Amino acid sequence: MEEKEVSCREDVKSPLSIFFRDIRSIFKLDELGQEIGRIALPAALALTADPIASLVDTAFIGHIGPIEQAAVGVSIAVFNQASKIAIFPLVSVTTSFVAEEDAISNEDMQDDKCMEKNEGDDAEAFETDSPSKSESKSLLPKNDSTESICKSEKIVTSFEIVKSKPEKRHIPSASSALIIGAVLGIIQAVFLIAGAKPLLKFMGVKPGSPMSKPAQDYLRLRSLGAPAVLLSLAMQGVFRGFKDTKTPLFATVAGDLANIILDPIFMFVFHLGVRGAAIAHVISQYLISVILFLRLLEKVDIVPPSLKYLQFARFLTNGFLLLVRVIAATFCVTLAASLAARLGPTQMAAFQVCLQIWLATSLLADGLAVAGQAILASAFAQKDFNRCTATASRVLQLGVVLGLVLALVLGIGLHYGARVFTKDVNVLNLIGIGIPFVAATQPINCLAFVFDGVNFGASDFAYSAYSMLTVALFSIIFLLILSSNYGYIGIWVALTIYMSLRALAGFGRIGTGTGPWKFLQS
Repeated sequence: MEEKEVSCREDVKSPLSIFFRDIRSIFKLDELGQEIGRIALPAALALTADPIASLVDTAFIGHIGPIEQAAVGVSIAVFNQASKIAIFPLVSVTTSFVAEEDAISNEDMQDDKCMEKNEGDDAEAFETDSPSKSESKSLLPKNDSTESICKSEKIVTSFEIVKSKPEKRHIPSASSALIIGAVLGIIQAVFLIAGAKPLLKFMGVKPGSPMSKPAQDYLRLRSLGAPAVLLSLAMQGVFRGFKDTKTPLFATVAGDLANIILDPIFMFVFHLGVRGAAIAHVISQYLISVILFLRLLEKVDIVPPSLKYLQFARFLTNGFLLLVRVIAATFCVTLAASLAARLGPTQMAAFQVCLQIWLATSLLADGLAVAGQAILASAFAQKDFNRCTATASRVLQLGVVLGLVLALVLGIGLHYGARVFTKDVNVLNLIGIGIPFVAATQPINCLAFVFDGVNFGASDFAYSAYSMLTVALFSIIFLLILSSNYGYIGIWVALTIYMSLRALAGFGRIGTGTGPWKFLQS
């Protein structure tokens, strides 16, 4: 432990230097770089799959008409707000807790193997060496320390060892996440179906509006998939904690491909319109849940031996902190959508297209955030502070690079790709106004998301909650003032300020070397 801390002190002379640590090795495919890549790339693809599916819905519905497109935009904003309130705390807490429990479990297993090895060596000391034993001993590698013996390659000594199957992991957080996810999913479905009309009215869709009926139809039908959404995201949190992001990617891609195939069938062949889009989305979500659940059964013993084993108190305490955070964060985006809806169907349709692209591309950075969170949670559990520093530095640097690349791609590509979502000239003109904001904010967005992953990896949930609450209070004020004075442009200016404040809040902890990052000042 002392050696690790000394190494960290030598590498980091001040907290701020963590952002420039080994910056020349940012793209180096060393052990850390490969681990980040193995986790981040599949995670990023899986995270962007659902917004892309929503973009597909938006594109198909855009060919029905701008009113339906605007209606679905409002409904998606309401559904996402309700989902994120439950999903974000659940997934984030699950990822950190599973990673910590898995790291500690692996350490315990390693210690047990070392003890078994030592006991075996002591027993052999009392036995008389036979020729067969002498021959077998001569084949074993000779090491001076028990640690090197434990870390050496396993030598197969019996047929039974070769044939033995790996035991299922006993991870309390996995069982807790599934139970909480199922309960929250049912509550969310009931809440959205029963409250569809007043919720949409709050969002600016009045009962007499032409957007009212399609918005209610879409929201109520899509809400039937809420239990599947919560369960699938809870299971994704478990897999992320195991640093396995390929399984969630496979399940998500399978579900979203089903959605893309079913969309035109239900919408145009069966003539169900926006209802068809909602039904296709619900079917895809249940498909994702089934795939993940079957895969999880192979890895984890999900049946808890007792209620105490589930550690609900730990889950709920930290989950509540993140609940405060996610309500504050998503309320800002939902308020922006509500203000856009009050401007009219044309403005809302344009805002919906820009917002979905803004969120979908920015979520690519969440892949880096997931990688940082999983690796950091394991490193903090093992008190490997040098690895904490190296991981935080690398993912933050990669986040900035990713943001610059996305800004360039969107700044050029959206001018030519906007017609995919609509043919309405007025909507296209407003999309053109939103493009500079969508593109220019990408570096800020990426940095903000990666900072979230870094702080969650350090289990700094309290700071994350209170800092976001402060950011939201200022951002809401900017949204109300700027939207009332500058309309559509004012909303995008306020969202830019909001993401800038988020990035600054994320910087505040690690940049000052406080909280779990105190070791940077040592």
